Amino acid sequence: MMNFEQVCQQLRVGANKLSQVNAGEKNAALQAVAIALDKNRSKILEANKKDIETARASGMKESLIDRLMLDDKRISSIIESIAIIINQTDPIGVVETGWTSPEGLKIRKVRVPIGIAAIIYESRPNVTVDAFAIAYKSGNAIYLRGSSSALKSNKAIVAAIKEGLAEAKSGVLEAIALAETGERSEVDEILNAVGKIDVVLPRGGAALIKLVVEKARIPVIETGSGICHLFVDKSADLEQAVEIACNAKLQRPGVCNAIEVLLVHEAIKENFLEKLGKTMKGKLLFKACPESYAVLNRIEGLQVEKAGDTDFDTEFLDKILAVKVVSTLDEAIDHINTHNTKHSDSILTKNISHAQKFQNQVDSSCVYVNASTRFTDGGVFGFGAELGISTQKFHVRGPMGLSALTTEKYLIDGEGHIR
Repeated sequence: MMNFEQVCQQLRVGANKLSQVNAGEKNAALQAVAIALDKNRSKILEANKKDIETARASGMKESLIDRLMLDDKRISSIIESIAIIINQTDPIGVVETGWTSPEGLKIRKVRVPIGIAAIIYESRPNVTVDAFAIAYKSGNAIYLRGSSSALKSNKAIVAAIKEGLAEAKSGVLEAIALAETGERSEVDEILNAVGKIDVVLPRGGAALIKLVVEKARIPVIETGSGICHLFVDKSADLEQAVEIACNAKLQRPGVCNAIEVLLVHEAIKENFLEKLGKTMKGKLLFKACPESYAVLNRIEGLQVEKAGDTDFDTEFLDKILAVKVVSTLDEAIDHINTHNTKHSDSILTKNISHAQKFQNQVDSSCVYVNASTRFTDGGVFGFGAELGISTQKFHVRGPMGLSALTTEKYLIDGEGHIR
């Protein structure tokens, strides 16, 4: 096993080689990887089964087990995402703009790879493929540091990826490496890899993101935990609102684009909360403000507790939903901007001016009108895959596709010019 210094040296070789590989050759390598993943499907599923058994034995909650789990359908989806990435335009070398200076210099601004990216992520073995495919197509080498809970799955997936790269005529095997011990020291090495790794992306819960942002000595593209909100305005279609709320919370409660907080306009609190409570009875626990508790607690058999001080600042990643009644649109917007993580927030309303004000004033990477927050996803946005959801305001924001791992370079042509 190579040490960290050797891994970084190998990745730099890979990044340099990739810079000489054209779009067609990168696509051919990705196609070979897709074939290898399909070929090794049973090995990957067997490794994943062992990870899940270990996770359950350790007491991991089922919403997080869902994030860890692979099956035939999910592997097929992973392979399909590679196909979408193959069909996307290679961003490298694209001339974004060009002009001639007053002195006659021809100046072009072009897209180039960042170099070596590292991603530190929790559960979700699909991220292993997504991150590799996006990095490879955009000309970057990548160092993958998944969680120990998914280590067997990730090893099987990376083995298949390398098999595919080896089969490809111009595959660059040095463009991918996996941290294989699961020890905390791997994270520390990445965060202190000045001059060795060009950028790091954390993808996981609030604690992981906080650690990376505070401790990294290398550039960070910050992804956010998902304290996502759904605001049901007084003009909302209540039947539709119940359906959207259920989807946004219950479809996959352990993912970052599931809502954690429901805001309800006071004018519809009785009618809406009664409909919602009866629909969600037996499916989750409500953490309710005093006004919403008074309504929900009347529903026999419903799990409801009074909300505590921290419940509106918690990413539950579970079948738990905080509920608050607000008196105005402005109060809803203020609450969201105070408590959200700048990920995804939605308003359900028939009032066009309310919708426009909500989208203009809510400070999040993705702001919805009359839709579930569950759509915040690189695949849904047409990217094929994503590196994560960026909640920062510099470089990239929202679902991160191919362009997220690129930067700009100026090419200047002269004819003996001096200044």
